Amino acid sequence: MKVKSLFLVFIFVLLSSCGGGTKIITDTSRLSVNDIISNHNTANPNFKTLAGRVQVAYEDNKKQQSITASLRIEKDKIIWIKASILGITLAKVLITPERVSYYESISNTYFEGDFAFLSDLLGTDIDFKKAQDILLGQSIFNLDASRYKSEMVLDRLKLQPRRQAKNFIYSIFLNTDNFKISAETLSQPDDKRILDVRYDDYRFIEGAYYPSIIEINAYEKDSKTKIRLKFRKIDLNVDVRFPFNIPKGYEEIQFKIDE
Repeated sequence: MKVKSLFLVFIFVLLSSCGGGTKIITDTSRLSVNDIISNHNTANPNFKTLAGRVQVAYEDNKKQQSITASLRIEKDKIIWIKASILGITLAKVLITPERVSYYESISNTYFEGDFAFLSDLLGTDIDFKKAQDILLGQSIFNLDASRYKSEMVLDRLKLQPRRQAKNFIYSIFLNTDNFKISAETLSQPDDKRILDVRYDDYRFIEGAYYPSIIEINAYEKDSKTKIRLKFRKIDLNVDVRFPFNIPKGYEEIQFKIDE
């Protein structure tokens, strides 16, 4: 599988890896695992729509690329991304709980697939919620207090499973002031694969915290992919549209799933 497009790589890295009104406990010295997870879940922003401008920087072993993109979210329903320059659309992405669709105007190519296909293609369970969670600074893992232990590491709260799977080892670090993700790491040693997601600062907007910078590093054997998202603007609960139509004549990108 060869992927050359910044946006197609961005989709795959994003997928393979989202405030209520409850009061957040802030005395971290007395928090149980259940308290920590409860506070993290409470910190999940409560909004209907989000519209933002994002600087996307991409780097791998061979090239570097940077563009500005528009991001729109209807929570739990749609993630829409458009990259353009001088009013010309370079690429569009539409992610729903059922499908991922993408097209790029430079190469006149497009991709459409459901999450079952993408899970087989990438070799890991993926879904809409994981993509949304990464963008909102929430854990991509299902946090069950009975299965986790916690400790303070420097000034952060560390969560990890009481028992780690042999080829699925991960840790979660939370900020103590807002209980949002500071860093999340996943390694699969047998496959020489590591996913590392880090957050640099959060903005407090209309009662909840939103990421300012997200850095996603994916390592597999001798290859490295780095994606950095810098949010320049975030507007909440505004009227947004999600226009998406694959132009006629575009060629579908085909992937072969190894048996």
